[in-house]
Amino acid sequence: MRKGANDLDRVTKEQVVSELHEKLKTVNLAILADYSGMTVAQITDLRNQLRKSHGEMRVVKNNLLGIASENTDFSPLNDHLRGPMALIVSSGDVVTATKAITEFAKKNEKFEIKVGVLDGTLLDTAQIKVLADLPGRDVLMANLLSVMVGVQSRFVNVLAGVPRQFVQVIEAYRVKKEQAN
Repeated sequence: MRKGANDLDRVTKEQVVSELHEKLKTVNLAILADYSGMTVAQITDLRNQLRKSHGEMRVVKNNLLGIASENTDFSPLNDHLRGPMALIVSSGDVVTATKAITEFAKKNEKFEIKVGVLDGTLLDTAQIKVLADLPGRDVLMANLLSVMVGVQSRFVNVLAGVPRQFVQVIEAYRVKKEQAN
């Protein structure tokens, strides 16, 4: 009977590793944080904030996360898997997710951001905070759009200026001819 329980436990572990491996293939940001001493209410609050930014927080055994992260962009996390860690992943706007995490860390001293990986690049705590200070994707897209529209508007004004000046020259010539007659 004991053997059956171990088999189920091994099957569950394999399922967790497989699910986590597939999740890591679809996300672009992963952050490890120490959550020791936090209450269930605080963790629930963080999870709710992360859901708004297409993020998610999971508490997974370090050895399972190490196995799951192999052959993904997030393998650099393996060197930092010590102690109780929460894995925070985001498949949406990474700036919004990091803002949520850093704001939560400011309000909760027991939550400590350790390290992160963005598209295969290892980020320390300072780099994560810099990422959180960037404008969000929507703001950057709006800025880009305004630049693109501004260039087109100026181009149209330049093109419209040539016929406008031509019409003004013709009108001035007409007025001069009328005065001469």
